[in-house]
Amino acid sequence: MATEYSGSGDPARSMALLWRTRERPSRKAAPELSVDRIVAAAIEIADADGMAAISMRRVAQRLGVGTMSLYTHVPGKAELVDVMLDAAYGEVAVGEHSCQDWRSRLEWLARQSWDLYHRHPWMVQVGTDRPVLGPNAMARYEDQLHALEGLGLSGIEMDAVVSLVEGHVEGAARRSLEAASTQRRTGVSDEQWWQARAPFLERLADAGRYPTASRVGTVVGAAFGSAHAPEHVFEFGLRRILDGVAMLVGQRCTEGDPD
Repeated sequence: MATEYSGSGDPARSMALLWRTRERPSRKAAPELSVDRIVAAAIEIADADGMAAISMRRVAQRLGVGTMSLYTHVPGKAELVDVMLDAAYGEVAVGEHSCQDWRSRLEWLARQSWDLYHRHPWMVQVGTDRPVLGPNAMARYEDQLHALEGLGLSGIEMDAVVSLVEGHVEGAARRSLEAASTQRRTGVSDEQWWQARAPFLERLADAGRYPTASRVGTVVGAAFGSAHAPEHVFEFGLRRILDGVAMLVGQRCTEGDPD
């Protein structure tokens, strides 16, 4: 469940902050402060305690300054969230993969996103239906689209493929992070949880009534020691999505240029 939403700040202030078009703070600003320091402190807090822990006051405390001094650099929390996301996107070095074919490029980018979400779990707590329009987000999008350039796909199809892959990565990462969080909070591993309930399920769930669920559930439980395996789902889903894109690319090659 999202606790914050990107793109909810003042448009002019958010864009100025993201693109650093207003770098000169007022004379009252603390000289040791900068947008980058504020964003770095906010990311450290979110990495440790989640997005719900982010407030201008908490960031100021971490930096050892008064809360009001932050506002000479960052208009407010909504704008700060956008810059935090854009800064995180900047950790993926665009254009540095050595993959030659489109499929390998997309797979490399998907794995970079998977790693990014696991470095910064708070990212899945931010709703991004309204995208962050910062330089790092734009460079990332450009890199994702570039992987599909020259394949005969229309612009709409290219964007849809990028959204499909990224949506899958985010969803799988969310399940993975939720599983890890549950284990930390309860002190019970997935395997322990499953083993404690499996005997009751075997007695209560009639295999004759649920034959397929019983068979498949037993196989999954034996293979992963859990009712689900987020990393396996990520790998399996990514391969199937790329298989589907390969079919689309093949169709476009035989049909000619899209409208």
